[in-house]
Amino acid sequence: MAAPLEFYFDFSSPYGYIAAQRIDALAAKHGRSVDWRPMLLGAVFKVAGTQPLTDYPLKGKYSTHDFKRSAREHGIAFHMPAVFPLPTQGACRGTYWLKQAAPDKAVPFARAVYAAYFVEGQDISSAEVLADIATALGIDRKAFLAGIESPEIKAKLREVTEDAIQHRGVFGSPYTFVDGEPFWGADRLDQIDRWLSRGGW
Repeated sequence: MAAPLEFYFDFSSPYGYIAAQRIDALAAKHGRSVDWRPMLLGAVFKVAGTQPLTDYPLKGKYSTHDFKRSAREHGIAFHMPAVFPLPTQGACRGTYWLKQAAPDKAVPFARAVYAAYFVEGQDISSAEVLADIATALGIDRKAFLAGIESPEIKAKLREVTEDAIQHRGVFGSPYTFVDGEPFWGADRLDQIDRWLSRGGW
């Protein structure tokens, strides 16, 4: 069976959000699945000496415009949050906890968190907001809140983030590996489609 696409992303990434709306369908078209791997861009910024796109002079204004335009291109609902970016440790941990506790709920949770932030403008840095999202998916609230604070899940997020930076060379969100081939950005999904169709080039 063909290996899954490895999809690295941060929940505060607008381009990650856009890619997240398309990547499963793209993978399925080619008989693939997707391994969703949330990580922390803040750690990337420290290593790479970068910052959120919106913080750069000139580029920031353009980026905000492009987020909206890119979403419209694909018919994806998008509203720039009033507070941006937000800490995403809880959302990442929630996804990894669900991968263990209720694997079929992990991706729906991740999608719902993205929508809560980039459509509804909710504070996804709040554990209670995340618990509301999990509860709506049928997850026990107390178990979820305990899970995202567990040492094991905290360590898992650190491990994935460190491995992505130090060993995989991930420097942004979204960042997708297709059989080891790296693709950075939501605008590379069409290239991934062609890559899979042709078997590379």
